[in-house]
Amino acid sequence: MSAQGVQRRLNLGDLTTKKNAGEPIVMVTAYDYPSAQIVEAAGVDIVLVGDSAAMTVLGYDSTVPVTVDEMLTLTKAVRRGLGRPLLVGDLPFGSYEISDEQAVITAQRFVKEAGCDLVKIERGGTSVDRARALVAAGIPVVGHVGLTPQTAVSLGGYRAQGRTVETALALRDDALALQDAGCAMLVIEAVPREVTELIMPLMRIPVIGIGAGPATDGQVLVFHDLLGIYDGPAARFVKRYANVREASVAGVAEYAREVREREYPAPEHEYAMPDAEAQRLSGINPG
Repeated sequence: MSAQGVQRRLNLGDLTTKKNAGEPIVMVTAYDYPSAQIVEAAGVDIVLVGDSAAMTVLGYDSTVPVTVDEMLTLTKAVRRGLGRPLLVGDLPFGSYEISDEQAVITAQRFVKEAGCDLVKIERGGTSVDRARALVAAGIPVVGHVGLTPQTAVSLGGYRAQGRTVETALALRDDALALQDAGCAMLVIEAVPREVTELIMPLMRIPVIGIGAGPATDGQVLVFHDLLGIYDGPAARFVKRYANVREASVAGVAEYAREVREREYPAPEHEYAMPDAEAQRLSGINPG
């Protein structure tokens, strides 16, 4: 804590230090000001405003429809709730694939308008070129390999990747290419642990896993999944640490019951006039 009682914001050097020391890195998603405050208070290291917000917050059926402006609105809210953790903004589908110029323009908005420390892009292939261009423009980049939700349709749906030797080697090559392009960090999603164990000895940058086994430098989960808020199917790798939805439904149902039975509001929830003013008011003819 500083002299003012505020913790210093983490930086990329801190993540490298954690990696080299074998200290696990904690990453979680957040999508608004209250969730940012919660994960801040819980002491996480990195917060990702993921395009999973398309489904968990905005009600889309996949990550594809979410727009840059929608993601920026959510990311700005999270920034206002964070102090210590690094903030990563997810560049949504269609906002960086066309050209290096498009990627840089989009990423600059996330840095300048939303205060992101890093931006995240998905896949290898042409995304390696985009990562290189972003790094050259001075924007720290998080790569993402394995299951990449933005292109899940072309991958056969939301399923584990790298389950054959050939696809495992392709994932390894994508990870290395993103590292060589200058990515500051890598996310590996939904791959067998053997694939992660193949890749990790080759990685100089911090690697965060989600459904990729315990060998990575850290783990990430979706806020709504780990707290049991999102009422949707959960992936195999999700562990629920609370059931906030169940508690929320019970709380609202109890409120509804009390309103209908005129138990709420009770006297302790009311405001009172001074007695003299109440007496004066009671003498006024309503008509």
